[in-house]
Amino acid sequence: MEFKRVVITGVGAITPIGNNVEEYWKNLMDGVSGSNLITHFDASKFKTRFACEVKNFDPSQHFDRKEARKLDLFAQYALVAAEQAMQDSKLDLEAIDHDKAGVIWGSGIGGINTFLDEVRSYANGDGTPRFSPFFIPKMISDIASGHISMKYNFRGPNFTTVSACASSTNAMIDALTYIRLGKANIMITGGSEAAINEAGMGGFSSMQAISTRNDDYQSASRPFCNTRDGFVMGEGGAALMFEELEHAKARGAKIYAEVAGGGMSADAHHLTAPHPEGLGAKNVMRNALEDANMKPEDIDYINVHGTATPLGDVAELKGIKEVFGEQAYKMNISSTKSMTGHLLGAAGAVETLAALCAIVNGVIPPTINHHESDPNIDEKLNLTFKTAEKREVRAALSNTFGFGGHNASVILKKYTE
Repeated sequence: MEFKRVVITGVGAITPIGNNVEEYWKNLMDGVSGSNLITHFDASKFKTRFACEVKNFDPSQHFDRKEARKLDLFAQYALVAAEQAMQDSKLDLEAIDHDKAGVIWGSGIGGINTFLDEVRSYANGDGTPRFSPFFIPKMISDIASGHISMKYNFRGPNFTTVSACASSTNAMIDALTYIRLGKANIMITGGSEAAINEAGMGGFSSMQAISTRNDDYQSASRPFCNTRDGFVMGEGGAALMFEELEHAKARGAKIYAEVAGGGMSADAHHLTAPHPEGLGAKNVMRNALEDANMKPEDIDYINVHGTATPLGDVAELKGIKEVFGEQAYKMNISSTKSMTGHLLGAAGAVETLAALCAIVNGVIPPTINHHESDPNIDEKLNLTFKTAEKREVRAALSNTFGFGGHNASVILKKYTE
């Protein structure tokens, strides 16, 4: 069968460096770090006392008090980003088939704030079970997609993907597939995460996965730098409106870019470490290229997973060199996690949005915080250090790799008739 074409017609974001797409993109271009001392809780006794928090977010500006009580922070971020994407798309809710409009969201952890608050309250009590009736509905990861669908009466496919840091990329690939197959005309997709609390920070810290650079926290996220010592926790989310091309054209929608394809793979190697030769990374990028019916030379930009972990950065670049060959030296590569931190399950959506903006604006966002060359990293590759770089971007690939060996990549390209 012939697949239907899928385009992006609306976007929204709430991130550590901007609470809408315009702010987010401007701060990416300016190389702004979103890292700061933690305000969500008292982190003075923690090994890591900083993170990339969303700033100046006031739930009362978006939800009434009764509604906010029913929503974990990750679901609040999801609803805000989705509302921005809906408004940007100018979709007329009175004129669509609601049975063919759906939501596929991604979150690796979900309502960990709610879980922590409820268990702490019980542990500090007298043993009498007094749990909120909203405990479970606030905590479960799928509830964000449920809330979005209820708000807009989208009655089509509705679920949440959970694959650690690949979650929202898997969500986007599933959204692409449902529209390609004609099972939906419209999908709100993306992801959100809000895990900057005692449990989230403590858990990642005990794994020695996050940076401890408390004396220089604003430049702690250092992808590809020889002094990198782990990722910086981030939070927030992004939403993208995926729409079947003819449906978008019929309503005169603004088209940002086309979703060319996606790939998935597994490392089948280790609980948290990447395959040392980048095997899963190689396979997922090859799978994405095959799905998009594209060649390595068609890609001008890769927004890498690039978390600033000692093993991960090296393995990913090894994979890129093997898959792309000489094209690896002709394209731009950058890690926007150097600015946003690592948004865990929401990383794929936020970084795919950065790739989309690169296509639309003809500018590559930089990799900031590079201080010292790593002898294990081939810096003949254009890693777009320190400042943004202008270039035409015909197509861009975004990589995400999650604990458990989950890999997912998505490719966007300029829309042409």
